[in-house]
Order: sequence, then C-alpha cells, then structure tokens
Amino acid sequence: MSLDPLKPFRDEVESATKAAFQAMGADVRFEIEVPATGVADFAVPCFPLAKALRKAPPAIAEEAASKLPRMEMASKAWAERGYLNFKVDEKKLSRSTLTEIMKEKENYGKGAHRKEKVLLEHTSVNPTGPIHVGRARNPIIGDTLARCMRACGYDVTTEYYVNDVGKQVVILTWGLDHLSPSDVDIVDDSEKADHRLVAYYRKANEMMENDKEVEKQVGHMLRRFEDGDEEVIEKVRKTAKLMLDGIIESLDTINVAIDQFTWESTFIKDGSAHRVVEELKRSEHCKEDKGACYLELEPFGVHGRDTKFFFTRADGTTLYTTRDMAYHLNKFERADRLINILGEDQKLGQTQLAIALKLLGKERAPEVLFYSFVSLPEGRMSTRKGVVVHLDDLIEEAEARALEEVKKRRTDLSEEKMRDIARAIGRGAVRYNIVRVQPEKPLVFKWEDALNFEGNSAPFVQYAHARACSILRKAGEFGRDLDPEVLTNEYEVKLIKALARYPSVISEAGDKARIHVLPAYAHEVAAAFNQFYTYVPVLKGEENRDARLALVDATRLVLANALTTLGLSAPEEM
Repeated sequence: MSLDPLKPFRDEVESATKAAFQAMGADVRFEIEVPATGVADFAVPCFPLAKALRKAPPAIAEEAASKLPRMEMASKAWAERGYLNFKVDEKKLSRSTLTEIMKEKENYGKGAHRKEKVLLEHTSVNPTGPIHVGRARNPIIGDTLARCMRACGYDVTTEYYVNDVGKQVVILTWGLDHLSPSDVDIVDDSEKADHRLVAYYRKANEMMENDKEVEKQVGHMLRRFEDGDEEVIEKVRKTAKLMLDGIIESLDTINVAIDQFTWESTFIKDGSAHRVVEELKRSEHCKEDKGACYLELEPFGVHGRDTKFFFTRADGTTLYTTRDMAYHLNKFERADRLINILGEDQKLGQTQLAIALKLLGKERAPEVLFYSFVSLPEGRMSTRKGVVVHLDDLIEEAEARALEEVKKRRTDLSEEKMRDIARAIGRGAVRYNIVRVQPEKPLVFKWEDALNFEGNSAPFVQYAHARACSILRKAGEFGRDLDPEVLTNEYEVKLIKALARYPSVISEAGDKARIHVLPAYAHEVAAAFNQFYTYVPVLKGEENRDARLALVDATRLVLANALTTLGLSAPEEM
C-alpha cells in the first residue's frame, strides 16, 4: 500500500480546525477544500456554518484563525473572505512526496487490498455487428473505472453479457445457414467477421419481412431456442461467437480487455429464467395482457405508459428483461458489489429491474453508471460505410491523423518507428478524449481536441512523459542520496504539489466513480512539468542538479502511472 503524502497535512488541518471551532463553543461539521487558484493548499469555507454559529462567514474565519493550535505541518494559516486558509510546509511536503514516489515507483498511489468482490459489467453490445461510435464510450468508461478501482485496492472482475438469444442473432444465424456470398451485398471490405457478416443479417431480415415462410422458419428457431433445444442454442452461439471475436479485436485496439463472458442462453438452458417467471407470476403485482405477463409498477412510483413491465410474451416465452433478472440473481451470488455501465436510454429499464429484483426477495440492486452517447460533427469524418461510423473507423482515422503529425515533427525516424508512435498517440487520443468528459455529459468527438499536442489531450500528456524520459537519458547517472528540501523554486514546488495529489485523485476516481478527474489531473501534471523544464535549468545548471533530476524521474513515474491507469501507453519517445 502506498502512502498519501498529503494525508498528514490534511489530517493536521482537520484536527486544528476542529479544535478552533470547539474553542469557539461550537462542535460543527465542516468541509476541507483544495482551492484551484493555488493561493492556499487547503481551505475551510465558513459559509455553511453561519446559521449554526450566528455570525457572518468572514467573522467566523477570523475568530477560528485566532484560535488555531500550534501546527507543525502547516507553515501558515489565515482568514480571508469567509475562508480559513492553510499553506503546507513545502520543504516537508517535498521530502515526503519524493521519498514516497521513489520508494513505491509504479505502486505509488495504489491503495490497500480490499476483500470486497466487485463485478463490473460493461460493453455487452449485441453480437450482430461492429461497435459504433455512439456506444464507444461504454467499454472505455468501464475499463477505465475498473483500472481506477483496482488501483484503489478493489478486487474487480469485468464481464461482458453476451446476448445470444435475441431475434437479431437468430435471424443472422438463419441467414448464414441459408444464404451464400452471392446472395448478399457485401459493401464492407473488412476481413473482420463483425463487419463482413452484417450483410447476411440485412438480407435475412429483408427476406423475413417479405416472405412468410422465412418468418415462420425464424420463429420456429426462436421457439426451439426458448425450449432449450441444444442444437439450436449451439448453432446460434457459434454465430454470436464469430461476431464477438471481431468485437473483442476492436476492443483490443483501445486496450480494453474483459475478464469473462456470460452468455444469455445460459439462463434458458439452466432453467433459471423460467424460475423467475414462475416466481413473478405469484406476485400480487403480476397481471396479464392477452396472455403476456407483466408487473404493474404504478404502486412503486412508475407512471404513464411505463407502468407495465412485461416478462413473458403471449406465447409464454421469456423476454430479455426476464433473462436479465436471472443474470442479476446469478451475479449476486458471485460478487459483493455489482456495477453496470449503461447508456442513458437504459434508466427506465434499470428502475424496473430494481423493482422486479425486490419482488424476487432481493434488497440489493446494481449500481449503475449512466453515460451520454458520443457523436461526431457533421461531415467531419469520412467512413467506408457512409451511414454508421464504427469504432474501427475511428481508430483507423485516429492513427492516420497521428501519423501525419508525427511525420511533421520527426523526420529522423524510420517508417516503422513513426507508425508505432502514431499507433500509441492515435489510440490514446480516442480513449483520453472520451473519458475526459463526465460520463453523463454529451460528448461531440472532435479531432482538433483529441490530437491537440498543446491542449487537454493524450498527446500532450504522453509528450510530457517522453520529454521526462529524454531528459533522464541525456543526464545519465545522477546521485540518489539527495535532499528534496532544496527544491524551493516556485516551479519545483508547484510540480511537487501536483505529484503529491496523485493518491487522492486515484481515490476519487475509483472510490467515487469520478474517472474524468484522472485525465484532468494528468494534464495538470504535464502542464506543471512543462513550466518546470522551461524555466528551471535541469541539465545545464549544476545547482541542485541531482534533486531536480530526481523530480524529473518522479514526474515520469507519476505520468506513467496515470497513463497506464487511463489505459494509455507511456511512450519514451515521440
């Protein structure tokens, strides 16, 4: 477990502030903030205390400042505009921060192991076609959250729920059984199955809509599937597996790896979906509509057209919602905590699911992180398909654009080396640009943001890491027996304070599922490092050379840790 260099300072601020308020005759709750301006390192806003203390916030802050006990970790405390402000002892912070980073290296910022088992479901797109840009946020958010939670010490397993039961995948299976390549119009020249087989689905779906016999055959397959027919289930699963392999290949390009896959058909084969149906039928809230069973949810606060939550069709077959309930009952047995990453269009469904699970006797419900979908500006990106932009297209164009930028900047590299760098930049740009925006906020993916070498982007952070590596290569060996307290220059101190915040940022990202704070932090460190090496002579100056090189090395380690946790590569050369 890595120690948080800022914790002793924060703990002292909390203890001293509490003592000051108690000396004023008030035992009140208060918040400690980290001001963005940098004027103070910690601040206690006194505005929320005005009613309890019956004083104006500036007066509260002034009196509290006068009653603070002697502090060893803070160099200064003062009241200003209703805030009680604190400055840390910068020499002590420099020593504790650099010592901890150099000791822990790649483990810096990581929390102690927790016994709690977390099952995090993400991606789970239907295996009937490639992932499109609109849904690309799901795997990137899910994978980044899993990385942040693991860094916090959680035991996290990521899972993909494979929909191999739905009508779409059955239609595709029928198409593969009955159509030859000459029967379909394959417009995608990709060799990947998830692109190539879409043409079979389109043709089969068209035939089903226009031919009663085809519709009958597909319906018969669906019925056999629902009845647990092993032959049909295996045939459909084989089709889903073909598509899934292509999807997994796409995920691999953005460094998303999934620990395990659970197949929806499992809950038909093992009878658990039908057990859910039988149990829900016994509920007083179960009703029927032309043979189809549903739960009436109006008593639970659901209103309008959404009060009927169907869990069987008129013919008695189960629905996706039914199997999803069986799946969650299964997940409850395997983990202490469930997290689902879902699009904002699933909010009603998750409310209905939570109510149904309660009726099944479960007081638990999955935690859900909802995200808004990704869109592209009109006409800003060409695609072979013309209608839908797939994740594969986005990655391909990102790498091509990154290669153009690399060629402008590095004429001294081989073509292979330039392509390696472009691959790291392009793929990193896609992940970073998607995760830097809070999940619930809409995101318009713009190339000028994603590949901006000077802005809040992956290339900017990756370049800072590469610059740190370059400085260390040029410096060669340097003394490690140094005194971090000599680093008193304003740019040195600003960078050290940024490095000291990494454990608390990781905690916020993983414990509170606020993953967007991590790219913001990485950009802050990269910007502080740029100022440092611009204004402070590291290689040319002899004064404090070893300590400054140690600061460069510490920055390299923190940037590498942040990039890795974001799922990005940390290139040593750009």
